[in-house]
Amino acid sequence: MALPFLPGNSFKPSLGKTKHHKSHHFDYSNDVSMLVGASKPGIGGEPLRGQVIQPKNSIYPRGEGSKLPSWVAFDRQVLCFDAFFHEDVIEKREEQFRVRECKIYFYLEDDSIQVIEPRSKNAGIPQGTLIRRHRVPLPAPNNDQYYTIEDFNVGKSLNLYSKIFKITGSDKFTYNFLRKMGVKIDPPSEIPSDPYSEYRKAMDGSMQPLRPYEKHDTFKQFLDHDRHVLRFYCYWDDTDNMFGDPREMVLHYFLADDTIEIREVIPPNSGRDNVAVFLHRGKLPKDIESLQQPGVKTDRTVLNVFGPMGHGGRYILDSLKTGAIQTDFYRDSDLTIGTVINVWGRKLVICDCDGFTKEYYKTKYGIEGFSPVAYKQSSGFKIEREYPPYNGFGSEEDSLRSCMGLQPKPPKRDFIKFMEKDRQGLESNVLRFLAKLDTRKPIDMERQFIISYFLCDDTILVFEPPVRNSGIIGGKFLERGRIKKPGQPLYSTKMSEYFSAQDLFVGANVDFSGHKFIIVNADEYAFRYMEEHSSEFPLANINQAIQKIKSKIGSSMEDVRSFFARNDPHGAGAINYEQFHSLLKQIDSNLSEQEIMTIARYYSNRQGDNSIDPAKMMAIIQEQLRKNNFEDFAKLQDGLQYEDKEKSGLLNAEVIRTVFSSHHVPLPDDLVRAVLLVAPGDGSGNVSYAEFISLINWKDNPAPPVQYTATQDENWAGTQTKNQIHSISYEALLKDIFGNIE
Repeated sequence: MALPFLPGNSFKPSLGKTKHHKSHHFDYSNDVSMLVGASKPGIGGEPLRGQVIQPKNSIYPRGEGSKLPSWVAFDRQVLCFDAFFHEDVIEKREEQFRVRECKIYFYLEDDSIQVIEPRSKNAGIPQGTLIRRHRVPLPAPNNDQYYTIEDFNVGKSLNLYSKIFKITGSDKFTYNFLRKMGVKIDPPSEIPSDPYSEYRKAMDGSMQPLRPYEKHDTFKQFLDHDRHVLRFYCYWDDTDNMFGDPREMVLHYFLADDTIEIREVIPPNSGRDNVAVFLHRGKLPKDIESLQQPGVKTDRTVLNVFGPMGHGGRYILDSLKTGAIQTDFYRDSDLTIGTVINVWGRKLVICDCDGFTKEYYKTKYGIEGFSPVAYKQSSGFKIEREYPPYNGFGSEEDSLRSCMGLQPKPPKRDFIKFMEKDRQGLESNVLRFLAKLDTRKPIDMERQFIISYFLCDDTILVFEPPVRNSGIIGGKFLERGRIKKPGQPLYSTKMSEYFSAQDLFVGANVDFSGHKFIIVNADEYAFRYMEEHSSEFPLANINQAIQKIKSKIGSSMEDVRSFFARNDPHGAGAINYEQFHSLLKQIDSNLSEQEIMTIARYYSNRQGDNSIDPAKMMAIIQEQLRKNNFEDFAKLQDGLQYEDKEKSGLLNAEVIRTVFSSHHVPLPDDLVRAVLLVAPGDGSGNVSYAEFISLINWKDNPAPPVQYTATQDENWAGTQTKNQIHSISYEALLKDIFGNIE
């Protein structure tokens, strides 16, 4: 007796059996035991005797490449087939069936099918998606199987839910895909025509309209020129009529539909009602001889009439429009400057147009000349509006606002100027000048004053530094505010003029509320600001100052050189400031002190006596950090090392400022900028951060205490310009005046 062929009882490995499982054929469905594995194979996955297993999905031949599943390899790849089907029409004499064209889409990723019928105009039947996307089963008795790619080819018929679809063609992608799979593809065939559609087309072609309508395509014109309007300025001379006067008009031509609208420009106090429009929008005819009677101009005209009307009479419509009245309307080609147009009996002269209209005519018609026609008459004597004089209460602007309305509003402040010229970091936007009193009193001749001009609001502050044992109490001499120029009436109908930044310069004589000052000097920031904004301050413009000297010197360079050389015994090509000032005054006595200082600063070799002391600056930094109890120097150095990607030990000053800000180091930004200028580094803007942290570390390397007092604006005693300028190179000045002369 032979052993059963079961796992463990086989002694012949040459059979090649690797699978010995048995498929699950019996199970319960709705609590009923039944055979569920009729299509499943037998032991080891081999089909049973006489069993033919149909594949559940499409089988694609394996080629060279990746072994991806079909739902990944064929994602978003669809086969498209052209097909049609017949639909029977019941109880209709005109047609017995219809031929409906459709598209069949086969999705390769999951063998799903979708059928769509393209929509046609005036079909009268629901179109679109006929079969939604899903797997379509085969017709009975094989309804347990589904359509696969083997069922699709040109010329085949598919039974999709009892509708027979005939495939007539495919797109290029489908053709190439099937050909690569080894499928022989039949040539495409034509879709049979629909008899009823052909009948309707022939009937529509044989129909004769009562009149040959002319088709005017205005939709393209609307899309191209929507919201495009030509604007012309017109003039209507109505002085011939009683109580008539010249009237200005604005003509709008709408390019979207060739319509015209006219609006009247009504000046104030003209005695006319301010109407919305002078001529409503519409097409404007050219020739207006008389208004047509009702019924003369109609869409359809009658050619002949036979028999009595209303009792079996007949009429024939004029299909050729032989009796139609043609009306010519104004177009854009008729509107040019100087043209007289007839607006329902009123003669309007086109005098000018706007920029868009000029560009339109230049592009379309090539018109270049757009000389306007003078049509506005001189208004003659015009009474200037005068406001009541200043009453002395509040500011002049405040009193003026009370005259402009029943509800007075406060004067508006120039907020943009205030934000631009307000203090920003080291930029104070304050010009400070050193001045003396213009007086002959011995006690007042030695008094010095600091004039501060605030650019943000054009206010002036005058301060007198206190001098010990002088007998004069220093302090604020004039409160901050705007100062009027002298010689103006106190109560006037016009706004008063105030001192501006251009009125303050070295050598200027100013009168502040009866106190006369002579400006003798300015600080470094004021000189630099005026030189950087030389267009606003002409006396600080080096080019204008050189042009003045050039006009006075003449063309003899040797005489001028000898003139300067007499004060240069060593022949160094440079002289001091006092000599340079004296020589320029001899050349041109009208040069101001500001212009002489501008030239001297430009050609000078100044001494840097305002340099920052590094030891003092480090002591100030340590004092600030000690007061704020900052001790995280190790963490601060770690942050700087992290930013040093190249591990060179050097970092840019801007990077160090960013790290200081991120670690909340309690130091002002302007103080950090100043200390980074004197910090140890390579001299090109890079700082040795390890040495810098060691210098500001007040715990490990304490610096000797320094009494630091912030410099106040009132304690400033003037910039020693003459002392800073060591020498002035007159050779460079002569070179700029005469050029390179050998």
